[in-house]
Amino acid sequence: MQNSQNQYIRVGSLIDGRGGPVRKDQLITIKSGSIAEINNDTFTDPIPAEQLTDLSHCVVLPVLIDSHVHLCMSGSVDIQYREKQLNASYEELVPIIAEHLRHQFSHGVLGLRDGGDRGGHVLRYLGELFDSEAMPVRVLSPGRAYHRCGRYGSLIGVCLESDESLLETFLRLAQPTKLVKVVNSGLNSLTRYALQTEPQFSTGQLRELVTEARRRDARIMVHANGEVPVRTAIEAGCNSIEHGFFMGRRNLELMAARGVYWVPTVYTMKAVVQNAEHYRTTIDKKVAERNLAHQLEQLGLARELGVKVAIGTDSGSMGVLHGESMVEEMKLFIQAGFSLSETIRCATDHGARLLGLEELGTLEPGKPAHFLATRGTPAQLPRKLSYLEKIYLHGNPSEAYRRDPDYTTLRKFEGVAFSGKVKY
Repeated sequence: MQNSQNQYIRVGSLIDGRGGPVRKDQLITIKSGSIAEINNDTFTDPIPAEQLTDLSHCVVLPVLIDSHVHLCMSGSVDIQYREKQLNASYEELVPIIAEHLRHQFSHGVLGLRDGGDRGGHVLRYLGELFDSEAMPVRVLSPGRAYHRCGRYGSLIGVCLESDESLLETFLRLAQPTKLVKVVNSGLNSLTRYALQTEPQFSTGQLRELVTEARRRDARIMVHANGEVPVRTAIEAGCNSIEHGFFMGRRNLELMAARGVYWVPTVYTMKAVVQNAEHYRTTIDKKVAERNLAHQLEQLGLARELGVKVAIGTDSGSMGVLHGESMVEEMKLFIQAGFSLSETIRCATDHGARLLGLEELGTLEPGKPAHFLATRGTPAQLPRKLSYLEKIYLHGNPSEAYRRDPDYTTLRKFEGVAFSGKVKY
């Protein structure tokens, strides 16, 4: 319930999500659940105690947006469990999806873009069971991604019938969503450095889909690694490139010029390095390390060129945990040369704009008073985002947030459904 009186939040450090410097000693005025003003804390008139919240010991920042997750998958490194999870039924996956949403929320992630699953289970869950009041996270899902038969993509989507075009498959499936996912390349090789695959679709085929999707007010995310697969997706008019390993400078320049977003999912490759011993197939850890280094170089170049970069973790990949991986991805952005404020902008404002959640993303007058508070100083970020003090919605602490969430539901379910536990 929103307070009719003005509320005041005294803030030690404020990061507003727009990429500028940290603002010290601020006073946020909240009226009817929205931000009315943000000023230097020089308020001389006494503020009634019941209207004032003292967060002078905290950093305040916008709620986070993860622009690439897989809610049907856990970050487990248990291969047997992962395989069973991929083939699980909708009924088996419902509690897992719900628990992954709780993981995300407990780490301050209140905006999510799912990257698809082979059964369209996340999209079905959002339509049938998701309660946004009980779990205040905004979620977009494409349902099933589209890929060419015999090429990568069966883990997250559906392949085209032999006699159908990409557009025809899209029209036939008619998934009830404003988000479309296309797979236009393979995965990154973990045995041969910089190996690139051919695009799965031509620019013309992609453009047909983009035109129809835009007519329906839908956005298009494209999985693409390598120079040619990325180029075809950009020229077709997609909204974002997912992953983009080894796409090269020219593609980054085109993305900057055309306003195409990049979601680099850097931590997925670091997780490969960290969990190499768990893979059943042979991988060359040194190749994975070089892949990671090259992606960090591209990320630094993207910053220089002015590419709009949004943070997406690819949570659900091996070793990439829901919620926790947001901090890990942010650390890599800083390693690539982004400042703390720039990194947070990629995790807030850029993500919100990419997902069409512009009411989130920044702290400024006129927007809902949704924000995170973390005890300490900016120097302790992003690490302290794993230990939030509170999550505020409409200027009030969220009752859904618990500092020590109970994940026993997921662990219990895993043991019953798949006869095995996830290794955390």
